[in-house]
Amino acid sequence: MATVDLRSDTVTQPTPAMRAAMMAAPLGDDVFAADPSVNALQQKIADLLGFEAALFLPTGTQSNLCGILAHCQRGDEYIVGQQAHCYRWEGGGAAVFGSVQPQPLEHLADGSFRLSDIEAAIKPDDAHFARTRLLALENTLGGKLLPFAQVQAATQLAADKGLARHLDGARLFNAAVAQAAACGGAARAEARRIAQCFDSVSVCFSKGLGAPVGSALCGSRAFIARAHRIRKMAGGGMRQAGLLAAAASHALEHHVDRLAEDHALARRLADGLAGVAGLKVEPPQTNIVFADLEDDARDRSAELLAHLQSQGILATGLYRLRFVTHLDVDAAGVDRAVAAIRRFFGA
Repeated sequence: MATVDLRSDTVTQPTPAMRAAMMAAPLGDDVFAADPSVNALQQKIADLLGFEAALFLPTGTQSNLCGILAHCQRGDEYIVGQQAHCYRWEGGGAAVFGSVQPQPLEHLADGSFRLSDIEAAIKPDDAHFARTRLLALENTLGGKLLPFAQVQAATQLAADKGLARHLDGARLFNAAVAQAAACGGAARAEARRIAQCFDSVSVCFSKGLGAPVGSALCGSRAFIARAHRIRKMAGGGMRQAGLLAAAASHALEHHVDRLAEDHALARRLADGLAGVAGLKVEPPQTNIVFADLEDDARDRSAELLAHLQSQGILATGLYRLRFVTHLDVDAAGVDRAVAAIRRFFGA
């Protein structure tokens, strides 16, 4: 029986067409800026999102690190959300490697910030305080699409206050597909519209887009030159990286619009779990479903995950379970997961 892996959209395998594109990729040495496939990918993602330049990096964590450190100096700070990946799940890299202090804010229910909280967090120009230099947002945040009006308002406030603006767009194209569905637009146009609210954007290719490795950091030529130097110090210079860049290029060309299928499967999963006693399911906006264990069921999370694994279904979580749909999950797999969870709860 095939495994249904709902742990993350990072677990995807390259499709046969993506593997063919990788094997056919022309290669060079990217440290010498001589890999044609890397150069083509960087130009493609920069043009798509409306930036002058882009930089290919091994991981989203390194992309965010290079972005923050290219905006900030030692003794500076960046305003960021409590649940943002670049604050909570990246090992404190900006503080550890760059001496850049995070100033975390609480999120509203929709993932955004109160504008008054952003403004209050900006420090005065005084030697007692770190210098506030940057606002960092994430979209999607835990699978939630940030309301575009809030993105516009927050980034405009930052610009008015002289702050740079960085987007962790690890799942930017999930956000764009969801935003396009809501407003009747096209996904790529919505991705560009979101990105243009920012001075820099990090995009991950190895999540919903299905490439095996890689992220890109987009910005001005001067910004990318600074980030390139930081990437070198962080050990991110790769040689014949065109094999990986070709996979990312293929993903951009073929895997953006299909993200709507993942979103539909997430809704199918959530609908299938609705009404199960002891389980509170959060309606998904994109491809991530959270289900909170309630009351007596809270002590059974490890038992539930073991039960699912015995049925060939993988998920993560403790009191809050997390299920992520992606291109290697189909409707039959989702239905298997729903049935196994319902059996566990006797529903």
